[in-house]
Amino acid sequence: MTLAELVEQLGPRTATPIGALGVGVAVTGTEFIDIVDEMTDAPGTLLLAPSTASLSTARLAAIAAAAAEQGAAGLAVKCSADRVSALAAIADATGLPIVRVADRISWRLLDAQLTHLLGEADAPLAGPQGRGAEPLFAIANELAEFFGGSVAIEDLSRNILAYSSVPGQLIDALRTHGILARQVPASPYNDDQYRTVLRSDHPIKYPRLGDEEPRVAFAIRAGALPLGSIWAIDASGEGPTTPEQEERMRRASALAGAHLLDDLRAHATNQRPREDRLRTLLTGIELTGTEFAELGIDEERGAALLAIEVPGAGPTAIAQLRSTAIRHLVLHRPDAVAVAHRGRVYALFAAGSVDEAVRSAEPLLPLVDRLVGDGIRIAVSGPAHRSGDVAGARELADRLLDTAARANDPRSGRIVTAAGLRPQLVVERAAELFAAAPELRDPAIDALLAVRDEHEASAAIIETLLTWLECFGNVAQTADRLGVHENTVRHRLRRAGEAHGLRLEHADDRLAAWLQLRAAAR
Repeated sequence: MTLAELVEQLGPRTATPIGALGVGVAVTGTEFIDIVDEMTDAPGTLLLAPSTASLSTARLAAIAAAAAEQGAAGLAVKCSADRVSALAAIADATGLPIVRVADRISWRLLDAQLTHLLGEADAPLAGPQGRGAEPLFAIANELAEFFGGSVAIEDLSRNILAYSSVPGQLIDALRTHGILARQVPASPYNDDQYRTVLRSDHPIKYPRLGDEEPRVAFAIRAGALPLGSIWAIDASGEGPTTPEQEERMRRASALAGAHLLDDLRAHATNQRPREDRLRTLLTGIELTGTEFAELGIDEERGAALLAIEVPGAGPTAIAQLRSTAIRHLVLHRPDAVAVAHRGRVYALFAAGSVDEAVRSAEPLLPLVDRLVGDGIRIAVSGPAHRSGDVAGARELADRLLDTAARANDPRSGRIVTAAGLRPQLVVERAAELFAAAPELRDPAIDALLAVRDEHEASAAIIETLLTWLECFGNVAQTADRLGVHENTVRHRLRRAGEAHGLRLEHADDRLAAWLQLRAAAR
């Protein structure tokens, strides 16, 4: 599709061109860009730039020039009315078409809609069709006629949105119960199956299991945004899926995704650009001071920030993580807003204390384990009482996640706070301090550390010093922990002082030595 056709399909309430779009600019895909990253090859790509509102005109011009050089099809931005003329000049100077996105449209939904429109251009059968009052039921019936078995279309909460009613279709007790309750029945296999389906790019075939008939399942997505899943009982038996079955599931998924996306957009069109406000708060650049009011958060009470991470999660899993987090939080925190940023999900909501925020975060753990995967860790920081405090809260939350990952201490738990990780934070900050200021380090300890790998005696002295300091100067306890004689401990401590010049007579000396040794051990 050409960029002009895409903009026309989106409509003026969603996107408007800034300057001329040209007639031959073809779009083959979309991609989010980060203003701090180097521009890479982007032939035919429409670049979505969520973080440009705070940039200077010169910086925007540089980004546009780099994008044009890399072959991008265009640049999508949000901007105020007074910047339109400047952006038009940039578009004219660089030759890169620029599209202005309406403030009320979130970037996540825009990406999903663009992906859907580009998919329609490649799949004629997935194009616009006459939609009745219940189009999802029509999709389910058409798929059931092909598979010969009952079909259900579900959302991410496993609610059954639509089901087939084709005469003679194969159906089992599990599906019958789910249709009557409009909810997928509980099963010990559910979590693993749904997680596999939502992560897969291909339909998954599950064999007969007890009273359950064999069924084929496929995720419903719009771009990287997960919307639900389709489950079809396969009357042909337990054989592998055929290419035609896979194609039918893909077509049904595309059609169902279009309807679910339209419904999602209909509910979101009147919302304020809350995600953009949170992104501004996280970066701390060009704040207006009214962000809390616009998000409906009382400054006096304050707001807590959650930083949520699943190690190794890809873009699809991150999108699902954000979706899961916001769906859970808004049930109890209507003012909650969440965004995906640099491989993590950040959520902000009103909370007067860290403990209050932790209680809101705890139910998220089993939900994310079930839908995204194990290994989730949540950092809680705050409360922040002003717009300018949120960027600092994000930095602290990032530090908490990084520290917890390095410490790998099960005692820290999966929800981490500054109070729970304070000792590790002190040691890490001390390590940074010693690295930046050599005058704070004791040369005697530096000399011991420099040769510990080559000299067994130096390594033994360091180990004894650390253990002795941990035991508050108790020689007997130190000897017991090291498995040596008490006289050996005394000899090594004496060598530290006489041969290496280490002084440990005063409490401050011992504190400084302990911090330097612990920082080196880290």
